[in-house]
Amino acid sequence: MKVLFISNDPTIFDATSSVRARMRAYAAAIGELHILSSAGRGAKEEQEGVLFLHPAHAWKVFRVRTLAVRAHALILKHGIEVVSAQDPFEHGLAALRAVRGTTAKLHVQVHTDFLSPWFVRSGNWRSPRVRMPLLNRWRRKMAGRVLPAADGIRAVSARIKDSLVLRYGARPSEMKPGSHGTGIPEPSVIPVAVSPEVPERALLPAHPFTFALIAVGRLEPEKRIEDILAALRLVVPHYPMVGLFIIGEGSERSRLERMTRALGLEKRVIFLGERADARALMGSAQAFIQASAYEGYGRTLIEAALAKVPIITTDVGIVGEVFKGYEDVLAVPVADPTALSLSIVGFIEDVSVRQELPRHAEAAARAHLAAIGDLPMRIRDDLARTLDFGA
Repeated sequence: MKVLFISNDPTIFDATSSVRARMRAYAAAIGELHILSSAGRGAKEEQEGVLFLHPAHAWKVFRVRTLAVRAHALILKHGIEVVSAQDPFEHGLAALRAVRGTTAKLHVQVHTDFLSPWFVRSGNWRSPRVRMPLLNRWRRKMAGRVLPAADGIRAVSARIKDSLVLRYGARPSEMKPGSHGTGIPEPSVIPVAVSPEVPERALLPAHPFTFALIAVGRLEPEKRIEDILAALRLVVPHYPMVGLFIIGEGSERSRLERMTRALGLEKRVIFLGERADARALMGSAQAFIQASAYEGYGRTLIEAALAKVPIITTDVGIVGEVFKGYEDVLAVPVADPTALSLSIVGFIEDVSVRQELPRHAEAAARAHLAAIGDLPMRIRDDLARTLDFGA
């Protein structure tokens, strides 16, 4: 089978990256894998066995057109049978345009819970307001155009699959894509790759906290780090031993640092930036905390569970599917700093809960990873099903 991925991950062009290693495994399972991805000017065409890498250089405003034209040319040149887009938005639109006039099938990956109301919502009366991208409204509309035209869809969680079927409906396999009012092909649920190996614990930088929280993730609006800061402001006056480490970089860092100072938390919050040893550092904290507005999957929840650290999280991603609230993790509503603060206090005051929940969460995470099976082969089989859909 000859497959083309349309991606937006420049680390694919780094031969030593974990993403490149994953693509090698996918290529070996699929037979022949081409990857077209946005990349820096230094990236060049590469071939590594049955893995072919094609960089795309274009300004953001022209990226969809550039990807579509390049992908169409690759389909014709290499006899591509399936084109898989990494999202139903810009890359999905490029893939939709690329397969027109060819026999290639369209496959779409959905890694984002874009049908969550929080995909476009900025806040509520209980929480700070964040600046959600206006582009998200356009992306939601674009997904409504791309997904009904797909021959196959992969969702990374049951939460996403259920939301897609509820919104668009599922069409029978014998119906052609794009038929009016016939919905979408039933999505497959294939999680993302997470290594079950736990790195040796690394110590957090020297700090005065006796109860250290750790947050790990991109500093972008959808992560709602503001809610964690607001929750910490409620907790610190009563529990001055509490502090927060934030690992990650992103467009919101400067604003979050200003908010930290405005709340008088500059001595209680430490920004560590991007850290290669983030997983190793998790185990040195007293609790992991996440306040995301939405998650497609939630890789860091699996990583925190494997690190045996107590977890506080919003009800997003695989919460409810892999982890049960108040059995494995403490789960709270999105945009509710008060609920986050109560969970922090709960872990501080109840040592038995802080010890029991991580044991359950680790068991749930390992059971989940074991059930995934051979991920490259599952992806290959999902792409192969796409060839048969609507035939």
